[in-house]
Amino acid sequence: MASRLRKLAYGGALLGTTGVLGSWLWDDLNSKKKLVLMETNLAKVKTTRHLPTRAEQLDSLKKESFDVLIIGGGATGAGCAVDAATRGLKTAMVEADDFGSGTSSRSTKLIHGGVRYLQKAIMQLDVDQYNMVKEALYERANLLAVAPHLSHPLPIMLPVYTWWQIPYFWFGIKMYDLVAGSKCVKSSYYLSKKDALELFPMLKKDKLCGAIVYYDGQQNDARMNLALALTATRYGATVANHVRVTSLLKDANGKVCGAKMRDEMGDGKEWEVKAKCVINATGPFTDSIRKMDDPQVKEICAPSSGVHIVLPGYYSPDQMGLLDPATSDGRVIFFLPWEKQTIAGTTDAPCEITHHPAPSEDEIQFILDEVKHYLSPDVEVRRGDVLSAWSGIRPLVSDPNKPDTQSLARNHIVHVSKNGLVTIAGGKWTTYRSMAYETIDAAVKALNLNPPMENTQTDGLYLEGGKGWSPTMYIRLVQDFGLECEVAQHLANTYGDRAFAVARLAAMTGQRWPIIGKRLHPEFPYIDAEVRYAVKEYACTAIDVIARRLRLAFLNVQAAQEALPTIVDLMGEELGWNANEKKAQFEMALKFLQLEMGQNVNRASRDKIPINLSKNEVQMYIKRFNLIDKDKKGYVSINDIRNSLKRTGEEVSGEQLHEILREIDTNMNGQVELDEYLQMMSAIKSGAVTYSRFATIAEIEEEHLERERLKKGISVDRSGAERA
Repeated sequence: MASRLRKLAYGGALLGTTGVLGSWLWDDLNSKKKLVLMETNLAKVKTTRHLPTRAEQLDSLKKESFDVLIIGGGATGAGCAVDAATRGLKTAMVEADDFGSGTSSRSTKLIHGGVRYLQKAIMQLDVDQYNMVKEALYERANLLAVAPHLSHPLPIMLPVYTWWQIPYFWFGIKMYDLVAGSKCVKSSYYLSKKDALELFPMLKKDKLCGAIVYYDGQQNDARMNLALALTATRYGATVANHVRVTSLLKDANGKVCGAKMRDEMGDGKEWEVKAKCVINATGPFTDSIRKMDDPQVKEICAPSSGVHIVLPGYYSPDQMGLLDPATSDGRVIFFLPWEKQTIAGTTDAPCEITHHPAPSEDEIQFILDEVKHYLSPDVEVRRGDVLSAWSGIRPLVSDPNKPDTQSLARNHIVHVSKNGLVTIAGGKWTTYRSMAYETIDAAVKALNLNPPMENTQTDGLYLEGGKGWSPTMYIRLVQDFGLECEVAQHLANTYGDRAFAVARLAAMTGQRWPIIGKRLHPEFPYIDAEVRYAVKEYACTAIDVIARRLRLAFLNVQAAQEALPTIVDLMGEELGWNANEKKAQFEMALKFLQLEMGQNVNRASRDKIPINLSKNEVQMYIKRFNLIDKDKKGYVSINDIRNSLKRTGEEVSGEQLHEILREIDTNMNGQVELDEYLQMMSAIKSGAVTYSRFATIAEIEEEHLERERLKKGISVDRSGAERA
């Protein structure tokens, strides 16, 4: 304890704010006492042991009134639902799309305090910024504890290229550890150049002096958001996705007393829900709800676009991230391992508010260019290695509580309008819980609510799947169910103690091993049972599954497209979709992949590349093209592709055939011309594209013909398959 006090006093002297750091010590001394009180109170809160079906949730919305109605099912809205429900308030939450479908599923996946904010706090002796970092670091520790299956500590390296930066960075990161106090994940440390290159061999060696490694947390953000929504309903909240609020209800005094809403998956009819308090937690769409309350209200949201790209896993070590604190334009770039791939980002630029944000080629190229600056020249950073790309809208806000200032709030704001609408806006993923309890506190006070539990009960409250999870739980899944080890690890780290319920839904493989669990795609550990379980977790569309219940769309857009027909069929069985609905779901998901996950951007960048093939390469590709174009039409049709696959012993669905065609059919005329094929092969050669199913089919066709020729002793030329 004496050593701890000396550290705190030393840190306070450096900051010039000893009183602030001293308050953190007081928090540490009382943390155990607070947790005991929380556990005692939570024992009094009734938990729902099963998840109601979506139909039951909608029935509750239509028939009951509530203490609290939350609009918005992102991290903040779901956090508010957990906080309100565990206080004993009768709670409802509705989301116009899916839980976490907006910004909350498009983050950098970090749970962090904010190294940059601490730097500003120290340099400017800014107590507000310091308190913001302290709060975030406390919440970081809490989130790692309450959802251990969905989060884990991650070491992040800051490479140092000038000697004078070593003490500067070391001091800053040590202060980061000091502010975290007993909530510090792991202590930071210095690495020599040799050790840094051993841990991160992809780093550029020239001028590297060494590196500083510090720790933050990493999470599966969409699954974490869903865990919050499911936890809320376990504690009695009514939650419903794909339910849009169309207007607010007001009583005779003009006070907000509920909302009118519509089920987007239903018949289009609207109904009213009465509530003592309505909370606006809609992120970038904050102002649209505020204008339902008061059409003349001044807008407070300043949206900013953050684009991330996903690269193959070999771009980064399995368990080491990288932070570039000074890019060419002053922005910070993270380079992080995630789900066996690599995330790079983010950009920060003003944007328009939209339900369907899409990445641009300029933003993708900016990230790639920055990545090249700190990776070794041996690592060729290729545009075609971008497996997926997405844009999230960060809702920066100005504070309506301070009308005399036009500046954007550094953290978050809670505002209660004159008509009683409570708005929570701004903030970041890590501090969702503190934002939520501050919001519910404000609502209780402003609307005279009387919850059985006066204070928040969420500190230390396990989220869905977290309580019974252990790092070795996956072994039981392998032993009890006969799952592949990789699949079992994925299920344990996605569903926590609910993984056993998922495994029970898995189909038999018909093989000696694994016994159950048919993979949706050979490159990923997702299995059939997860699609069926996703429906129990309120997935209503194919997009809900590929983007948020599974993370396939975010990890590899091409793999998501290939798995889509199987996913649609499985959902169709669970939800009773007819052929028309299955087709509509497939097309909506395909459009989502093309526009919001960067598939079209990748295709557009490919088409701009000039054909750069040698004479021999052109002749080889012409020969392969003609092998598929058996009728010598000068183009390849979908029937040609089907017949080619049959000759090599492969059967695919009609939807898959159309996708193979669309992948290369740039002029969208339903057929593949020779110049389109040559363009694709040139793009593959240049690195702008890394994969083409059509190119693979052509190559296999050639190999098949060669095998047949060897069997029969007939030359390729005499077979008539080749023409000039």
